[in-house]
Amino acid sequence: MHQLSVRSVIKRFGDVTVLEDFDLDVAKGEFIALLGPSGCGKSTLLRIMAGLESLDSGAIDIAGRGVTDLAPENRNIALMFQSYALLPHMSALENVRFPLRMRSKLSREEQREKAHKALELVKLDHLADRYPRQMSGGQQQRVALARSIVAEPDLLLLDEPLSNLDAKLREGMQVELKRLHESLGLTTIFVTHDQSEALGLADRVILMNRGRIEQQGTPEEIYRRPRTVFAADFLGGANIVELDVAKSSRSWRGRFADGTEIPVASAPGLEPGKHKFMLRKEAIAFNPDKSMTAIVGTIETQNYLGSQTRSAIRAGGVELVAVTDSEKTVTKQRETRIGWRPEELVPLQM
Repeated sequence: MHQLSVRSVIKRFGDVTVLEDFDLDVAKGEFIALLGPSGCGKSTLLRIMAGLESLDSGAIDIAGRGVTDLAPENRNIALMFQSYALLPHMSALENVRFPLRMRSKLSREEQREKAHKALELVKLDHLADRYPRQMSGGQQQRVALARSIVAEPDLLLLDEPLSNLDAKLREGMQVELKRLHESLGLTTIFVTHDQSEALGLADRVILMNRGRIEQQGTPEEIYRRPRTVFAADFLGGANIVELDVAKSSRSWRGRFADGTEIPVASAPGLEPGKHKFMLRKEAIAFNPDKSMTAIVGTIETQNYLGSQTRSAIRAGGVELVAVTDSEKTVTKQRETRIGWRPEELVPLQM
């Protein structure tokens, strides 16, 4: 039995279809990231799961129970927005206890004990008596997270909860979310437009585009083997190159715009003609060894990023961007050899 099932969901706003015949199954304890650009339907889908938005057709099941027509408070879910939505007149402890007051049959003391344990999980039990105005943004975020998990919901829904934090706090909260998920095992749906968050947190990434699933898989699968140009570009801004592909004896060859030829690995459905391929920026190396595909290029610009350097290289008649370890980067010069492992050149569907 799936903890969450979304079946044939369609949602329209006027003439605009936001979700088109959408299906999704989530296993108990799974951490799912809904990833995609603004307007792709990910937040609308989350609101439909929560009961905050109606659907035009389809069905939602949570923990084996049909909830399509149930109010949010009857779905046994927790929803955490990017705004903390803490009650300003309540202490941290009372904010966390609030869901238990509304839905739990526990005594007041039992509720307070459970709320205190939730604050311990987010390492804020020492601030239990403080009010939101007395806490930093990161601390308020942790209180909101404790409030979300205190009632042990069947489904934890997170709508871009880290977007209001600065880079350092954001990184810390990512670690906190991962730790909590591994210790509690709550089934979690996390909405984000940040691909690094999705890849770093989720067991499975659902990449959405125009109300549909563009691709789904483990973070490594979806990053290393994107199927479409959209997926490759959205997940890390890869180099997308067009090659004129032809078969020579038993092997495939690809020709760049300037006529430079390179070997191309055989792939299902590969036919002669023009095809687009993905080449990750970090897959490109300077001074390639004999096992790598190698071409000559000219370094046009370089940006030092600390441990890494980003280089713009003119090669094959196109511009390629390489991100390499700074200590292994060739300094700007007229010509240099670059290369990559043959399997790093991935064919894409349009």
